[in-house]
Amino acid sequence: MIPGKQEGSSAVPVPSSLSDLYEMMNRHFGNLHWWPGESPLEIIIGAVLTQNTAWRNVESAIGNLKEKQFVHIEKILQADTAQIEELIRPAGFFRIKTERLRNLLFFIKKDYKGSLEWMFEEDVWTLREKLLQVKGIGEETADCILLYAGGKAVFVIDAYTRRVLLRHRLIREGMTYGELQRFFMDHLSRDAALYNQYHALFVETGKSFCTKVPQCSACPLREFAL
Repeated sequence: MIPGKQEGSSAVPVPSSLSDLYEMMNRHFGNLHWWPGESPLEIIIGAVLTQNTAWRNVESAIGNLKEKQFVHIEKILQADTAQIEELIRPAGFFRIKTERLRNLLFFIKKDYKGSLEWMFEEDVWTLREKLLQVKGIGEETADCILLYAGGKAVFVIDAYTRRVLLRHRLIREGMTYGELQRFFMDHLSRDAALYNQYHALFVETGKSFCTKVPQCSACPLREFAL
């Protein structure tokens, strides 16, 4: 079973519903082993490149970087801008993403001497605030870095999560990213492995069933009820 709610959490009466939601998706998909990546740095690069694009495009871009041995902080920072742009072109918005990636890697170099191990030793919420000060790094990207590259217990919110929750009347329209994040973190054990799998389940459910035109009859959540 999914771990239970934290003591002292807010009064939203949904911990059993969150447990049911998780169990139904988990039975259908099993362990999704997300986020794919051979190293924390590769995961960090993927977190930037996946903004506004499908993962298959990110895989192509990362494949290009790996082929040229550019999954390396100094090499990306020292390379000609046009070269990096061309390598990550499959991920779309390649000029913007090159700038954002370099901003992030420069931050890691400047503040942590390029050491991801040192960076992830920082207090998680202090580090999160620092990541959000990097131009081009928003809450979802920062939290993906913390959870998937750093193994920190920070719940990631994305469009799939919001859509599934709205359609099952577990949240209200217009809730902020922070409100949705607290919705989970107030009711679930602070467990990075749990947050990892739960978010991956939302992504798979959103991609496969809870699409813009929902495929409710085949959805693993078709029998879910409050």
